[in-house]
Amino acid sequence: MSHSYDSDLVWPKRAVVTAGMPYGNKPLHFGHIGGVFIPADVFARFLRDRIGAENVRFVSGTDCFGSPINEGYRKAVEAGTFSGTIEEYVMGNHIRQKETLDAFDVSLDIFEGSGIGRCKDVHQTLSEVLIEGLYEQGYLHLEETMQFFDEQANTFLNGRQVQGSHCPVAGCKAEHAYADECDLGHSYAPADLPNPRSSITGTVPEMRPVKNWYFDLPAFSTFLKGLVEAWRQDGQTRPVVAKSVDEFLAPPVIFVKNECMDAYLLLADQLPAHTFTEAEKGKHSFELQFESIADRDVAKAALEEADIRFRTSKTLVPFRITGSIEWGVRAPVLDGVEDLTVWCWPESLWAPISFTIALNDELALPRNTWRDFWCSDEAQVYQFIGQDNIYFYGVAQPAIWEALGKRGVFGGPDAKPLRQTTLIANHHLLFGKTKASSSGDVKPPTGEELLEHYTPEQLRAHFLALGLGQRSVGFKPKPFDPALTDEQRADKRVSDPVLKEGALLTNVFNRLARSCFYEAAKHGGAMPLGEPAPEVEARAKEALASYERMMHSFEFHSVMQLADEFIRFANKHWADGIKEAAQAEEEGRPEATEMRRQVLLDSFYLLRICTLMMHPVVPKGCETICDYLDFAPEDFFSWTYDFNSNEELCHAGEIDAGEHEVRELPPRFDFFRKHESQF
Repeated sequence: MSHSYDSDLVWPKRAVVTAGMPYGNKPLHFGHIGGVFIPADVFARFLRDRIGAENVRFVSGTDCFGSPINEGYRKAVEAGTFSGTIEEYVMGNHIRQKETLDAFDVSLDIFEGSGIGRCKDVHQTLSEVLIEGLYEQGYLHLEETMQFFDEQANTFLNGRQVQGSHCPVAGCKAEHAYADECDLGHSYAPADLPNPRSSITGTVPEMRPVKNWYFDLPAFSTFLKGLVEAWRQDGQTRPVVAKSVDEFLAPPVIFVKNECMDAYLLLADQLPAHTFTEAEKGKHSFELQFESIADRDVAKAALEEADIRFRTSKTLVPFRITGSIEWGVRAPVLDGVEDLTVWCWPESLWAPISFTIALNDELALPRNTWRDFWCSDEAQVYQFIGQDNIYFYGVAQPAIWEALGKRGVFGGPDAKPLRQTTLIANHHLLFGKTKASSSGDVKPPTGEELLEHYTPEQLRAHFLALGLGQRSVGFKPKPFDPALTDEQRADKRVSDPVLKEGALLTNVFNRLARSCFYEAAKHGGAMPLGEPAPEVEARAKEALASYERMMHSFEFHSVMQLADEFIRFANKHWADGIKEAAQAEEEGRPEATEMRRQVLLDSFYLLRICTLMMHPVVPKGCETICDYLDFAPEDFFSWTYDFNSNEELCHAGEIDAGEHEVRELPPRFDFFRKHESQF
């Protein structure tokens, strides 16, 4: 196990890192990339360096199912922009997504999809096993609910084929509200959607009964409350996760407009038992709190019949498991109920397990090896998600994992259960001041469009520095900034905020690396070996300790600040030291030669520390530095060393000779380049 600079830090022996699943109906925009994939990739790369690449699984894939895909496909066919099958439609988008992720140096161990390749069969089998497990544990219930039906089109409508005027959940400001969830992740009964319209015909759809399986999420209220308290104490889970989940653990409440008070008073005695709370000062609604969802549903029906306007609170409601969309994972036949498919959200929660199994199959590992990563006490799963998806990953998933309990999945009754995961939720990555959404009015740039103006490493460094773990942040790339005129975009005097971190790479970090190699070339092309100056070693170890703590708590913006300060310190140490050595040479002082050797030794040592810290962020440039240093990457980027000197990386003959030969660097070489458009 590698050395730790903080005795309180505990790293797992094995780890899975996930990065959500983009829908298979569109390319990746910068919100997908900068808000989830790059932070996840940085952490996965760090873990590979920290605990060994063989112990890390970085998995994701295209979400192949769900109403957004069905609706996107329908519109594309209707518009004449696509003529193939829905499977071909998804595959085309999947290939484009994968190409974008590769272009951004996102190092996924597997990126397939819930309906693609080997993952398709694995995911079908796993879905059946898990759903049957929930049923056997008594947590699935068949319920008849009402679903929208377009009489003109003679078809039931899926979630995205119905749009209302606003989200019925009180306090929600979602831009789009669909059949049973808004685009901020709030779930509700379809009957609660205000002013529904069919996107197929534009008509008002009617409600018809359908039967589906539902997971008894309200039964896990006490468990989830305990989990929220544990999150508040663990030092890793961001406050937004506990806060968001806690909102769903409140009793069911109905908010009624103040102007409806008289109508409510006439009806109050006919409603199930409830607690009345007057509107707070400045609020427009009073509250009716009920003991159960069933009581609230009875009250809703009575209020609707009395034509009283209301909205509902966030609370735990049964979580839908199945649906009737043809393009989906087939649901197992339970109690003779056939022809159902799995709703895309529950199956997407366990899709990363399917990806892990498929990856291990590719690696020719035993089938049950996936459980060493998802169930073992020595392992941990880190799930990077957007703030909008906290309900699914922070409420539904933990309850489902708990419900499966001790039941072994592909492993018998004595197998360990699924471990609860560590959630890393980022706030919204805005486009200027607007939420990045492909369905919004302002279309964000795609990943491909960004790479026409920036290098992947410039963008990776900038996205990481934004601090999305703390708050929603605006992304303002100058070439796409709608607040600028065409003249301002073309004006070199108008700064581009995206290039701030890139300047550290292309200027300061480049200068440090080049200085070391060009100075070494003057001395036979060798890096001197020996002990770095005590103050240099102390500063390096202090930085590594801080860096490790920041990575452990996912403070990526702080990682960037620390790296910035340390790279500038290293560069200044070189500049000051070589200046002093040159001055000593001019004065003919006998120690001048040793001074020059020591500053070069120190600077190569500092370069190693800088490169190690920046490797997860800007891997290609750092691996190029490693290559020119002529060290094996698996050694150079490993944390199994004490970082006392660069001698740790060298063999005995080099240590005896006091030097390690490095490769010759071409003139004016850049380890980190600017984009061609920036010259």
